[in-house]
Amino acid sequence: MKKPNNHLLVIFGASGDLTYRKLIPSVFDLYTQNLLPDHFGILGLGRTKISDADFRAKMSEGIDRFASTKAKDKAHRDKFLNCLYYYAFNTKEESEYKGLKDKITDLNSALKTENNYTFYLATPPSMYPIIPQYIAKQGLNDERDGFKRLIVEKPFGYDLESAHQLNKDLQKVFNEEQIYRIDHYLGKETVQNLLVTRFSNGIFEPLWNRNYIHHVEITSAEEIGVGSRGGYYEGSGALRDMVQNHLLLLASLVAMEPPTLISADSIRDEIVKVLQSLRPIPEDKVEEFVLRGQYTASEIKGKTMKAYREEEGVNPKSRTETFVAMKFFIDNWRWAGVPFYIRTGKSLPTRVTEIVIHFQSTPHHIFSDDKNIMRQQNQLVIRIQPDEGLLLKFGMKVPGAGFNVQDVNMDFHYSDLNDTYLPSAYERLLLDCMLGDATLYSRGDAVEAAWKFVTPILNAWKKRPCIKVHGYPAGTWGPDVSDQLIEGAQTWRYPCKNLTGDGEYCEL
Repeated sequence: MKKPNNHLLVIFGASGDLTYRKLIPSVFDLYTQNLLPDHFGILGLGRTKISDADFRAKMSEGIDRFASTKAKDKAHRDKFLNCLYYYAFNTKEESEYKGLKDKITDLNSALKTENNYTFYLATPPSMYPIIPQYIAKQGLNDERDGFKRLIVEKPFGYDLESAHQLNKDLQKVFNEEQIYRIDHYLGKETVQNLLVTRFSNGIFEPLWNRNYIHHVEITSAEEIGVGSRGGYYEGSGALRDMVQNHLLLLASLVAMEPPTLISADSIRDEIVKVLQSLRPIPEDKVEEFVLRGQYTASEIKGKTMKAYREEEGVNPKSRTETFVAMKFFIDNWRWAGVPFYIRTGKSLPTRVTEIVIHFQSTPHHIFSDDKNIMRQQNQLVIRIQPDEGLLLKFGMKVPGAGFNVQDVNMDFHYSDLNDTYLPSAYERLLLDCMLGDATLYSRGDAVEAAWKFVTPILNAWKKRPCIKVHGYPAGTWGPDVSDQLIEGAQTWRYPCKNLTGDGEYCEL
């Protein structure tokens, strides 16, 4: 694989959890696979005053706990740790950025990183407009002597207006080609394999349209509650936290047209077209298409589970949704009339993210009675996490007299590829940014298109408190009325942690 050019990775907010758990371990994994450039360094920035040695010691602990790979020996590991540096300063004070520039310039000279810098904003969102502005005032956005890239973490805006303003603020000082809006869902191998499954297999692509697909279902479930994130979650909710970014992006990858080239611009162009084709949900129709819920207290295997309103930092009368189920349509030639269903929630039975393609049933059900019509729909299950893989469900004859049909599974698991290393999402995305490949990063117009779609829903919930927040016991699959969203006799698929374990008695 091609190595990136020599460069310096500058992490704002380096004393935080993201750097400790994800960023440094992921860069270390790249290092152990010899995917970093010959001249490379990491400069961690934060308000806490610690030495380079202390920073390296802390990051070493993070590597031990969260890295996927191991160093060859102590010398190999120490060589990586010696690339880490730390600089303490106040990111809110413009006057202190001159000292930061001097530090970066000195490291660039010492490490021979050729004036190539990647700035990673692992900070609170309130700093997203401020830091790039102060960086630019020091000339650290100027690409005449080397590349300058900016990675921005989600949430990218709080609503359409703030997302639009943030785009304007960033694009005043960085070109769109320099901005990398990171969504770790796109870094997952199974998400990327969705494109390969669709566009490289003649058995799927001809069927991938309204003539052969009955509906599409996307689930992203978490078995844990909000825990210590109650304060953050109160101002977010499931719609902002998951639907606006991750799940609409997954839906776009399912629905997009074949790109003309496997390039960043071509793929992102097609994603934007899908998001712009989403049929708007009017504020007065929100109850018909969107259902929200909030988990209540329950007991699971003898353990008492808190209600959301009992979590730390949560308003005892909170109406923040911890569960969202939604039905929507994509108004274009390929998908006209095909319903898409999305659901996500906290404190559900298991942690799982998957896409289910429900194909049309055969035109004449000659092998089943009315009670078994659902069995006549083939399903393709694309499991994002855990137990990553693909599952195709189809009917086969039960041995013996008659023509009794039984659903059977044909499955592929990434774990079966024993000699293949699966990179983590951050590992893949960081490498792509180092290589200047923005394919798996969100573009500004895509972010705004997604916000435009969810804004009427947010407005309806804000203006009309009479819209119900359905309670559901922690550890269940959300409000029981969520099945009513799906047309006909079908219900949601209720998956287990194992891809093929979706039977009645699976262990959750």
